[in-house]
Amino acid sequence: MSRNAQHHWTTALSDAQPVPYWLDDPGRPRPEPALTGTETCDLLVVGGGYSGLWTALNAKERDPGRDVVLVEGREVGWAASGRNGGFCAASLTHGLPNGLTRWPGEIHKLEELGARNLDEIEAAVARHGIDCDFERTGEIDVATEPYQARELREWHEETRRHGLAGGVEYLDADAVREQVASPTFQAGLYDRDGVAMLHPAKLAWGLKRACLRLGVRLYEHTPALTLKAYGGGMAVTTPYGRISARQVALGTNVFPNLVRRVRPYTVPVYDYALMTEPLTDAQLASVGWQNRQGLGDSANQFHYFRLSADNRILWGGYDAIYPYGGRVRAEYDHRPETYAKLARHFFTCFPQLEGVRFSHAWGGAIDTCSRFSAFFGTAHGGRVAYAAGYTGLGVGATRFGADVMLDLLAGERTERTALEMVRTKPLPFPPEPFAWTGIALTKWSLARADAHQGHRNLWLRALDRLGLGFDS
Repeated sequence: MSRNAQHHWTTALSDAQPVPYWLDDPGRPRPEPALTGTETCDLLVVGGGYSGLWTALNAKERDPGRDVVLVEGREVGWAASGRNGGFCAASLTHGLPNGLTRWPGEIHKLEELGARNLDEIEAAVARHGIDCDFERTGEIDVATEPYQARELREWHEETRRHGLAGGVEYLDADAVREQVASPTFQAGLYDRDGVAMLHPAKLAWGLKRACLRLGVRLYEHTPALTLKAYGGGMAVTTPYGRISARQVALGTNVFPNLVRRVRPYTVPVYDYALMTEPLTDAQLASVGWQNRQGLGDSANQFHYFRLSADNRILWGGYDAIYPYGGRVRAEYDHRPETYAKLARHFFTCFPQLEGVRFSHAWGGAIDTCSRFSAFFGTAHGGRVAYAAGYTGLGVGATRFGADVMLDLLAGERTERTALEMVRTKPLPFPPEPFAWTGIALTKWSLARADAHQGHRNLWLRALDRLGLGFDS
């Protein structure tokens, strides 16, 4: 690649603001005041992303008399919940292939619960008047290599044999390009009903308003520092105060869990995205995309892309960066070399958009676990519940996780808590330097597989046998 070509792509980044597009909004609500002094409540929710917000909201909808407090270390929605691509998927298992591999005996139940969960999100958005650009447009998984097209067709046949292909259509090259025009597209699987597109920050802010309306006491800029048993309940300290609660739900995901034994189960992986300026009518027409689906490609190192309500294109993914030691730090939120790579890939996919510029470039940490989908548990004699490990598909699955935490705290056996997925844990990650070495070797192997017709080397095949993996 010549320097001129590299310059050609990076010119489009010259005006990009290094902030998440979704959070760069004049309608962003003012934060609630920090907690000072002492509080008591029935249920304390720690974390003001989707996981915590859905837990607080669903707790009040189940029992309006329940006294609920939510604390957030910064501002509601500022972390993963305000930085993601806005793909709200029905899948609870990080996609059907992962779910079918890990829980074949209950995959039909998991798919049914996931579809119901997405319907319930749509209903809650309507019920609470949450203006978050919710569009039930579906998603297309696209193949950009002949071997990927073959694999998509074979996978579609396999799902049909299992009775799991409802609403999913195989598209050949002409059919997929009729939906979205890219010379790189060779086939697609179109899931018409299983994914909605939305504005992720507006969803978080709308959930915050709904919680406040239902009487949740919400404190921002209030990190939870310690968690200890206290009397018949729990006590959490914050910088300026203390909360005594009968029960605690932890929705802190990528941030260090207040239950220390949970920490080895997740590692942070940094993901990056670009947002274009709004497309003109002529530019949009050149791409087609009249049905406004989300898209993702089929490589191990994959991209995800979609249209915003004002016809910008979000283009993210590919690089998944694990920082040595697994620390979450603000300086990892930006990575110019990844932005340059993403810009090059964008114009390869859409050469007809030559001249379009990027308005925003950002990154953020995803909580990844070794099975790619959420895990759950309790601590302190059932008085504390947690959910974590959503691995980038938490926009929809966190609402399900909230219900799991509330079921666990209630001590109820429900169709959710009876699931093997809920009753089991992923394998924990090893300590350093083994975690970094293993993840680096896996990423190298995945890149090689993408470059060699999807062929998985000995390392990847060994991980497959162990039920481990690593996704970009």
